[in-house]
Amino acid sequence: MLQFQHIFLLGALILVPVICAMYFNARRKKKKAIKAIGDPQLVGQLMKQYNARSFFQKFLMVTIAMAALGIALANLRRPSGAENVNRAGIDVMIALDVSKSMLAQDVSPTRLERAKQMLSRLIDKLGNNRVGIVIFAGKAYLQMPITGDLSAAKMYLGSADTESVPTQGTVIGDALKMCNASFNSKEKKYKAVVLISDGEDHDEAAEEIAKQMANDGVVIYTVGIGSASGSPIMDDRTGEMKTDAQGNTVISKLNESALRSIAENGNGGYMLYNNTEGVASTIASQLATMDQRAVKDDSLTNYQSFYQWFLGLALVLLLLELFISEMKRMKSTKLKPALGLLVMFSGFTASAQTEKETIKQGNELYGKSDYPGAANQYGKVLAKNPDNVTAQYNLGNALYKSEQKEDAIAAYDKSISKLTKPVEKSNAYYNKGVVLHNDKKLPECIEAYKMALKLDPNNEDARQNLQKALRQQKEQKQDQKDKKDEDKEKQKN
Repeated sequence: MLQFQHIFLLGALILVPVICAMYFNARRKKKKAIKAIGDPQLVGQLMKQYNARSFFQKFLMVTIAMAALGIALANLRRPSGAENVNRAGIDVMIALDVSKSMLAQDVSPTRLERAKQMLSRLIDKLGNNRVGIVIFAGKAYLQMPITGDLSAAKMYLGSADTESVPTQGTVIGDALKMCNASFNSKEKKYKAVVLISDGEDHDEAAEEIAKQMANDGVVIYTVGIGSASGSPIMDDRTGEMKTDAQGNTVISKLNESALRSIAENGNGGYMLYNNTEGVASTIASQLATMDQRAVKDDSLTNYQSFYQWFLGLALVLLLLELFISEMKRMKSTKLKPALGLLVMFSGFTASAQTEKETIKQGNELYGKSDYPGAANQYGKVLAKNPDNVTAQYNLGNALYKSEQKEDAIAAYDKSISKLTKPVEKSNAYYNKGVVLHNDKKLPECIEAYKMALKLDPNNEDARQNLQKALRQQKEQKQDQKDKKDEDKEKQKN
């Protein structure tokens, strides 16, 4: 049967809903950013390279990887058979008082917590000895039968609390009887009981039972935990100190005489708890002096673990996730430098050969970076034919390069009004956007780039520059907000 070795580590699976929440939050933010752009057609062009399926695949891989990692940490395993171990030792039954009086805080943090810590250290020191656990309050229960699996014993010990036994009281006698019943009745030695309690409200039969167990070869050690002056008891349900029927605060006191008497009748010894390590070491030393016998113990179970499969799956998925891009692979396209102008060299038939020659001369001068000369040539054509769109368009480029930005924008606007082919009109809007962009007029350049993309969805220059302008606009707004907040802070001070 499959089981988890460290089931509490399954708490790491809380990362799965956290990752899901992060994913849906990221999707919400993306949708909000898209909505802010406003134009569905434009958004479609801007998102052309974005691969929503890849984003989901990355999320799915990380989620499955985190789930697999959580299972690996908890170590899913199954029993593969018991191991026979020959050892020399004794059988030790631990009897732990879990009555409400053990919640008293005269031993910090509580008597019960300190008792469990001391017993845990004792189990660490038992070596080849076998151990079992009985818990008691108003009734006694066998928490764990005798076993050589000390790690299991510590786990059962850790789970014991005042809610483990619903009936209140301190039936030490019943606890001793249950411990005795757990031993091999045929053996007259090799058996010990370690009982830890505050001894309060114990049953009177405990001393007589201890004497009978001593006759059966059982040695009983008792540990008293608490103080003679006593301490009030915190009620877990109300968060207040426990009171009696008359409303008086209940004070729980250590009954050392009862515990000492039980130990004496059980041929063992009594210790007052003062520190965890000291008491555990003393009891372990006393147990080590007892006669030991060879024990064949088949209670050590071997397990086949599967954590490595889940760990491997998590690592593979996380590595694959790194290589998945949210951007689609696009066909290789030679792009012009960002914020570069697009020059129109042909595409419109002039009404006269002289106009074509003059535009050609202007283009040659533009290519030689003689922008004023180029503007002059384009101007000559427009003086004779104001409807020559090629000259009007290229004039805008030459004027911009000559640092005449306003005139350049006016030239682009005129060419836009006359151009009929979408691609060429898109280029004019793009160039207008470049001029506005370099002039730090972000809202205006964004609108120009949007128009360029509407007219030509394949205008990659416009797409890239629009994305850049949108980022800059966002940063600009954030800077303005930060400055405003800073000014408010200065005014307060």
